[in-house]
Amino acid sequence: MQLKVLDTTLRDGTQQKGANVSVNDKLEIAQKLDKLGVQYIEGGWPGSNPKDVEFFQEAKKLKLKNSEIVAFCSTCYKKNKAEEDPNLLATVESGVKTAVVFGKTWDLHVRDVLGTSLKKNLEMIESSIAFLTSKKIKVIFDAEHFFDGYKANPEYALKCLQSAEKGGAINLSLCDTNGGTLTKDLKKIIQTVRKETKVELGIHAHNDCDLAVANTLSAVEAGVSLIQGTVNGYGERTGNTNLCSVIPNLQLKMGYRVIPAAKLKKLFYISQFVTETLNFKPFERAPYVGDSAFTHKAGVHASAMLKNSKSYEHIEPELVGNERHFTVSELSGKSNVIALSRELGIDLSGEQIQKVLKKVKTKEKRGFHYEGAEASFELLIHKILKGYKIPFELVDYLVTSRYSEKDGEDSMDARVT
Repeated sequence: MQLKVLDTTLRDGTQQKGANVSVNDKLEIAQKLDKLGVQYIEGGWPGSNPKDVEFFQEAKKLKLKNSEIVAFCSTCYKKNKAEEDPNLLATVESGVKTAVVFGKTWDLHVRDVLGTSLKKNLEMIESSIAFLTSKKIKVIFDAEHFFDGYKANPEYALKCLQSAEKGGAINLSLCDTNGGTLTKDLKKIIQTVRKETKVELGIHAHNDCDLAVANTLSAVEAGVSLIQGTVNGYGERTGNTNLCSVIPNLQLKMGYRVIPAAKLKKLFYISQFVTETLNFKPFERAPYVGDSAFTHKAGVHASAMLKNSKSYEHIEPELVGNERHFTVSELSGKSNVIALSRELGIDLSGEQIQKVLKKVKTKEKRGFHYEGAEASFELLIHKILKGYKIPFELVDYLVTSRYSEKDGEDSMDARVT
């Protein structure tokens, strides 16, 4: 079965605390996502800020091969006619062929946040989608707070979806906006919704209970065909569904077609690229794309890995563009030394391996640290091998420190001579 992916890194992902991207940044990320092979790239909200207006203007110049740039917007304001609503008109002006329109489906939000009647909200949903459809724009309806809305008032939440259908939506994406729905409840609700609606369903999950990935996988099992998420799970509060986990789980573990198999190898690179572009620190322990995802430190693990890579890895790292690594520390055994020295292009004898391992353990006890310090480890090896020559001899050195106070501010510096 073929699934579709809507990547919302450029919209929902940039809502994460600390994220700030330029128009050029967004254009570069869009081109990388196109190479990954996602079907939709949600570029932003054309009516919300000048940056997104410029992005959609510049995005028209991109020569994308696999992806379609889509716009995000809300239903019309309660006092506006859809055809006169600035938000919807800006979406039309953006020139997109597909738009994601979000609307309230939780009666609490309709009354307390929108400040309108339940009936009026249904009219807003239907008329907004119908207007964009009349302009030849396909609409994906984001049913905001759907699962909370369904639990509070299932009849009304379903009426919201049916209003979107009447308006001409091609997909109804069910949103766990507060991220608080448990997997078993989410799956049951989706199974019920499938019986009450006619168009395709999508899932947009947030990670406030650390269940976004699990909820998305469960939603697919329940019949959802459009997956929304972000690279590395970036997003508001605790983030969104992590596409870097969802895509390989669906494709490698569950047998769904999501993106071309060859493009899956770009996942690690794109994860790193987006992290650097958003100026975030990489999450080393991230599944599939983290630097530690296929790193082996314990001696028992390294020994087994040299015999059979399946012993401590659930997939071959190359499938997602990652690499296998070995580290050495006081927890290491001979296999760690053998594996890492081979990576450095050095073959050691049995006696040399024992000497290196003993030296590492002794120095780590004294406070040295070789994990992630391959150059220091290589230097240690060379010192043990015959023929090593010290490149220079330290005769002496002098450290001087200076303290000063000026305008009530302390200052201290140190110099080595």
